Amino acid sequence: MTSDKRFFSERFPRSSTYHPDWILAGVSGGANPLWLTEWLAEALDLKPGMRVLDLGCGRAMSSIFLRREFGVEVWATDLWISASENIQRIRDAGVLDGVFPIHADARSLPFAAEFFDAIVSIDSFMYYGTDDLYLNYLTRFVKPGGPVAIALAGFVQEIESPVPEHLREWWTNDMAWCLHSAAWWRRHWEKTGILDIEVADTMPDGWQRWLDWHRLIAPDNATEIKALEADRGAYFGYVRVVARRKLGVTLAEQIVSVPEQYTKQPLLRT
Repeated sequence: MTSDKRFFSERFPRSSTYHPDWILAGVSGGANPLWLTEWLAEALDLKPGMRVLDLGCGRAMSSIFLRREFGVEVWATDLWISASENIQRIRDAGVLDGVFPIHADARSLPFAAEFFDAIVSIDSFMYYGTDDLYLNYLTRFVKPGGPVAIALAGFVQEIESPVPEHLREWWTNDMAWCLHSAAWWRRHWEKTGILDIEVADTMPDGWQRWLDWHRLIAPDNATEIKALEADRGAYFGYVRVVARRKLGVTLAEQIVSVPEQYTKQPLLRT
């Protein structure tokens, strides 16, 4: 074990075996993807050979972690990071046999229905999953009874207007409004009737881990660091939701096009 204690945490023993320089080289978001993946996996029953969709995987660190730690096959799917970059990282990690990089939009996935045994998403679901219709689309890709699970930045409690004074400088329209609490995600998923919710909770001291992460990967991000220090967990946190696709539930068919049906009619009354 190296004496370098960056990103080391007794709470996350699996994650702590990965080299800090490798973690820094793969930064693509506001959370340590290994911590969130390890936390999420604690609520899942992952077995070797399972097919897993890692949706919004960023630089595929979560995908590599899942393959190495649990022996699952992972489709590392992302829109912002190219598959060509990710395959280099996957190859160097020695998991080319079980992690498959895909470049795709979360709203236009190139997979067959019920292909996956599990779907996970690490710190990206807020960018597309708040859409009321999205869960009906996504769930078709997991087998009946299979889990859909997310871990991401969020809030301990919802923020209503006005925004608390200590968060106003940090609060921006491009990001903050898509963050939500575990209770919000539970309601958002339950109302569809598609999933049985098993877990919807907040990481203890998640705000501190959020702060520790930013102090290391973005020490110049004074606005966010200041907000986290002032907040001390009143609102900031990491959120986890795990649910299973209900057996026997019929998903609404996805409309991808409308058949041509033009009939010429008079434009004006005569």
